[in-house]
Amino acid sequence: METTSNPVLRVAPASPADALAYFAGLMTYSTDVSDVYAASQADDFGFTLVDTRGDAAWFQGRVPGAVHLPTDDIASRASELVAADKPVVVYCWGPGCNGAYRAAVEFAKLGYQVKYMMGGFEYWVREGLPVETAAGVERGKPDPLTAPSSGVSCDC
Repeated sequence: METTSNPVLRVAPASPADALAYFAGLMTYSTDVSDVYAASQADDFGFTLVDTRGDAAWFQGRVPGAVHLPTDDIASRASELVAADKPVVVYCWGPGCNGAYRAAVEFAKLGYQVKYMMGGFEYWVREGLPVETAAGVERGKPDPLTAPSSGVSCDC
């Protein structure tokens, strides 16, 4: 085994086959705000978007078209609010919060196909995407540290 002082390569990269399996696997569990936004432009998203935050957060602002179902209520209310025959995409506050993971676990326990939206509501807002409140839907300016100021996608 060769040693290196390079901290990135101190542990060797995975084989291409292992990397393919790992990264393809990640894509089965997650999506990002840009892809959710693009899907939301269709008449039917193809999935149910679920905001898993509490009431105060929901009323402060949410993704247009999302269903409000706090994580603690998923087991008792999912069947009345979320169709079981479509995938579910859950989101919470942001990358510093594991609420979307907890919500995904609850939906999976109930037999739903589920993904979480990376970045959560924080990155939805930071990318300048539409936010709904009781006053209507507004769109802010993208944060240039998280999204190009010329649009809503990094074109990756």
